[in-house]
Amino acid sequence: MSVLLLKLAGPMQSWGSSSRFALRGTEVAPTKSGVLGLLAAARGIRRTEPITELLGLEFGVRIDQPGQIMRDFQVARSLDGRTRFPLTYRYYLADAVFLAAVGGPDELLRGLHEALCRPVFPLFLGRRSCPPADRVSLGVHEGDVDTKLGDFPWCAAEWFRKRADAKVHLEIIRDARAGEPTTETHCDEPVSFDPARRQHSWRPVIRRHTEIQNDLADRSVDHDPMSLLGG
Repeated sequence: MSVLLLKLAGPMQSWGSSSRFALRGTEVAPTKSGVLGLLAAARGIRRTEPITELLGLEFGVRIDQPGQIMRDFQVARSLDGRTRFPLTYRYYLADAVFLAAVGGPDELLRGLHEALCRPVFPLFLGRRSCPPADRVSLGVHEGDVDTKLGDFPWCAAEWFRKRADAKVHLEIIRDARAGEPTTETHCDEPVSFDPARRQHSWRPVIRRHTEIQNDLADRSVDHDPMSLLGG
């Protein structure tokens, strides 16, 4: 199996899986539906078209920089000013960075990599108001989703890494394989993006942590508060 790695970083991201009406929430990590939707946009697949080639791809994400949850609210009126629409609350992740991995056939993933480099439609991190801050694709690699998420170099911002320890433990959320114990289930497996019949199914996922070496850790201060109790 080959793996396409994606760096999902931007001033704001929003990955909703159950948002409805006036409350639009966000998950703490990118959803499978959101990332496959990004790939479909790069490929030029319209919402009303089938996403057959994307079905069956394995997915996982590593939380490299959690960011902070930010709440926004919006008001709207009709053009003539006579009708006022309900106040809506929208939640975002600010200054977050994620490493996403998509596993599948090598030829398909290389085509998706090329599409991300020259996307047909604009790319967004969950919502149209959230464009990526940098190039999304990190290329196609040999291996599997779990292995690449476990050993790929940390993608957090430099300022964030300088504040962290020499070794960090990053959370991984990925598709559970047949026979593996399931941590939980998520209803974000896309079946159709068609607005008239949008459908998602449940997928079993596994949560685990991986230890990554941080070469930018600040080692200039070696503070041991217990040393004050010594003789």
